[in-house]
Order: sequence, then C-alpha cells, then structure tokens
Amino acid sequence: MQKIDTVIFDFDGTVMDTNNVILNSWQHTFRTLENREEKPETIIKTFGEPLELTMKNFFPDVPVEESIAIYRSYHYDNFGKLISVFPGMKELIRELKDENYKLGLVTSRLRRTTMQGLEAYGLLPYFEVIVTADDTTKHKPDPEPLNIALEKLGAAPEHSVMVGDTMFDILCARNAGVKSVLVSWSMAVTEEEKNGPDRPDYIIEKAEDLKEIL
Repeated sequence: MQKIDTVIFDFDGTVMDTNNVILNSWQHTFRTLENREEKPETIIKTFGEPLELTMKNFFPDVPVEESIAIYRSYHYDNFGKLISVFPGMKELIRELKDENYKLGLVTSRLRRTTMQGLEAYGLLPYFEVIVTADDTTKHKPDPEPLNIALEKLGAAPEHSVMVGDTMFDILCARNAGVKSVLVSWSMAVTEEEKNGPDRPDYIIEKAEDLKEIL
C-alpha cells in the first residue's frame, strides 16, 4: 500500500458509541406509531443508512416528516446521555493529529448532533474537515461525501484510508478509490460480509491497531 497521509473516520459506531441512543430512538418510534417494539437485529441491519430512507422502509404508510419528527424528538432529548467514545479512539485521533496526518470525518448524521458529540468529548479540534448529511445530496455508499472530504483536505484517494463500521462505509471507500478499514466492534457487519466479495481491506481489533496499517 502507498504511504498514507489522510485518515477519514465515520462517526456512529466507529468513533462514537451511539448504538444505544439509535436503538432507543427507533423503539420509541415503533412504540409511538405501531404500539410495538422491533427486533434489535432488524434495526441494526439499517445502521449507516440515511434516516429518511429507513423511515420510508419501516413506515411506508406514515408521512416521513411525521416519523422523523418522532424519532428526532427522542434522539435530541437523550443524545447527550446515551453516547460515549469507543475505547482508545480519542487517544488514536490525538496521536494521528500529533503525527501530522490529515484527519476528516464523514457521516450520514446531521451536523447538529455530530458537532454536539464531538464537542462533548473534546474531539472537534482534531478534524480539519467534517462532512455530514447536511453537506451532501448523496450519501454512503455513494462516494460523494468522501470525495468532498478528500477535496477539502487536498488529499489523494490512494494516500487515504476510511475507517468505518458498516458496509456503507466500506463500499463508500471502495467507490472513492480509498482503502477501507472495518472496526471489529461493529454491530452492523456480518461474518459473511467480512469475508465476502465486498469485504473490507483491513479489520482492526482495537483503535490503536490502525497505526500498524498506516
């Protein structure tokens, strides 16, 4: 692999553990609209999808604005209480910054809660570029959000890696010509996908293992 000088991170499930707030927000929406809860594994399969798309699939007979409003009401009220940084991730990001890597973040989450999470855990100053769902018309696995980040960073795809936790991240990286790194703490990628035709280029067991790839 060519020398890497740029690292792009996903937010949810990669840097930040937002699994609980996402699952709880979905169950709140299911309880409100259908008076039931959904199987967690069904929800987890949608991790990484744009919210509007998942809403349309789960609740095709409900106006998407209504279902999203229910979800976000719970999500915004509980976001700060139910998130944390994955072990070793803050230390890794700080070390990479100290070693002069270009750092970016690309997420399908809205800017409001992305910035809230980064600020709450002191991570915001480390990222030169942050691309959210508010900044692009297309979303992962389309390469557009990653391409925007690379352009803003002045980075070449062949000298960059994308770190993520879903197949949307892995395919986004591939579609942009960037090497992909899957975090082992992903809840959204099956063993079959880890070894399938679209498998990631690398899998790391711990945050600090990324440095062995760079």
